[in-house]
Amino acid sequence: MSPILAILIAVGMHVTWKLLARHTRPEAEFLWWAIAGHLLLFAPWTLVVMLKEAGDLMVVSACIAVSSLALFIYFAALRTAYRHAPVALVYPLARSAPLLIALFGVMFVGDRLSPLGWTGIIASTVAILLLGVSGRHGKARGALLPAGLAACGTTVYSLADKLAVAQLPTYQAQLGYVSGTYLGAWIMYTLWLQRRSGRWWPGEHPGALPLLVGALFIGSGYGLVIGTMRVLPAAYAVALSNLGIVVAAFLSVFVFHEREHAAQRLIWATMLAGSLLLIAAAV
Repeated sequence: MSPILAILIAVGMHVTWKLLARHTRPEAEFLWWAIAGHLLLFAPWTLVVMLKEAGDLMVVSACIAVSSLALFIYFAALRTAYRHAPVALVYPLARSAPLLIALFGVMFVGDRLSPLGWTGIIASTVAILLLGVSGRHGKARGALLPAGLAACGTTVYSLADKLAVAQLPTYQAQLGYVSGTYLGAWIMYTLWLQRRSGRWWPGEHPGALPLLVGALFIGSGYGLVIGTMRVLPAAYAVALSNLGIVVAAFLSVFVFHEREHAAQRLIWATMLAGSLLLIAAAV
């Protein structure tokens, strides 16, 4: 499968479960349930495949540890940011990491980007930041710090994933790696929620259909993105997966009729789409 096709499928999965998640109450903790469902469905067999197929198990284990912690920081920071501002403002800021990933990827993991790729990465970062710029106003200011922390978490786990995937030759092994990182992050997230709410699991349930789709897609889609990092720089893979932000922006205006700052969001989403085409051309 070509990297572009893999990312397009992953984006379709991501947008699907995100759309279902947006219709669940925050108290249902959709992310907690979806990851638990993924672990139940995939971890028992994909972890076995990963252990059998991993080239250097010590490298993979170290990457799982680092990525799990970074994922937990990403989940917790994103949840905190959502308490201060809507998803349409917070999520683009949290996904503004490709430029950081590109810089650190070149310095530490041997990635090489073409001039066209650098142009696309810089333009996509600017476009994403513009999508979230209205978060500077009013109460939404409180979302800026946790959203920035989530972006840092994305940078760290993406670079760890890039190192790990070189040791994982098949999609099944890569999915086992995702299960390992999700298991560690889910345990830390559960402990964090318990300290905040006094409960070991959420008091509400997102519903059977959202839970099933989330469990099937949340890890499977990210496994496809990680797989492309065997042949693409990590920054390209993460930036191209942000196509989901473009789709979500247009759906929010034309399907869900969210009119606040609609013109600006469409302009910036179009700019983001154009920058992603530059990156795709550099692949």
